Amino acid sequence: MIRPTIAIATLGGTLSMQCVEPGEGVTPSLGGNELLASVPEVARLAHIRLKTLSLLPSASVDFELLLEVLAWANEQINLGAEGVVITQGTDTLEESATFFEYVWAHDTPLVLTGAMRSASETGADGPANLLDACRVAISGSSKGRGVLVVMNGEIHASLSVRKTHTLALNAFTSATLGPMGLMIERTPRFLRPGNARMTLPLPSCTTHKIALLEASLSADTLILERLEQMGYQGVVIAGLGAGHVSEQWSCALQAIAINLPVIVGSRTGAGTTAFHTYGFAGGEIDLIRKGVYLSGFLCPRKARILLWLLIGCGQLSKLNDFLAHGQGC
Repeated sequence: MIRPTIAIATLGGTLSMQCVEPGEGVTPSLGGNELLASVPEVARLAHIRLKTLSLLPSASVDFELLLEVLAWANEQINLGAEGVVITQGTDTLEESATFFEYVWAHDTPLVLTGAMRSASETGADGPANLLDACRVAISGSSKGRGVLVVMNGEIHASLSVRKTHTLALNAFTSATLGPMGLMIERTPRFLRPGNARMTLPLPSCTTHKIALLEASLSADTLILERLEQMGYQGVVIAGLGAGHVSEQWSCALQAIAINLPVIVGSRTGAGTTAFHTYGFAGGEIDLIRKGVYLSGFLCPRKARILLWLLIGCGQLSKLNDFLAHGQGC
């Protein structure tokens, strides 16, 4: 039997962390070779092409690094890889997955995974997650599903998955539809068909800034009023409830929306924004009339990624199309 080829890139994160100095906490220290040594079953599944691209906590991952990872992943596809796996820290894993989802132009699976327990902890989950991710990456049923996140025996769609617990092993959830699939007896089992995908070309500009702010009780508008002069080229608001802000914020966002794209999502963690229910000043009907976009099911963090990519590749005119497409996430 001919074994498939998997390309694996490691970026760091908890999966790679160990305690180097007693009492000083864990830090990224294990490269790809050390990680694979803890999961010998991977080498029996497939031929492995392995690359350590960084040793960072995921809080320090940025767009420039993700573009480097994407270039590496595209090269692996051109060299014949039948699946690509990327390991990184979990703090920004959902955002990285969203980034890749919008620019991954292949039917070949791209799978992200990480760990909630460091490599030096008893019961570390990293090896099992990495093995599951590799199994998903080479599964024929994963093809055409875009970018997937595999954690704790579950397979999640990139646009719906979120980290919803600080430390628990089941920290990753997809609130509305649940996971796309499960690992059952070492085999990926998908629970529903994949959605049609919309992708973007690579950004030609990467220096623009998109603000992400959260609406809250009695919040002032000082930062909002200064966003444009600070050089931001768009803003995403994690709004109250079904996508709402105060009357004062509504007025401030109307002024911003004259020159910059403004998206309002929900800070609640589950469900969609409303579109035609609430009529008060600061409600979604009022905001839409003032030129503000509502993100629907797409959470504010993911909406910021989308907006950054659309502006970067000069396709901001497609924002409504992508937000509407995200309603199926």
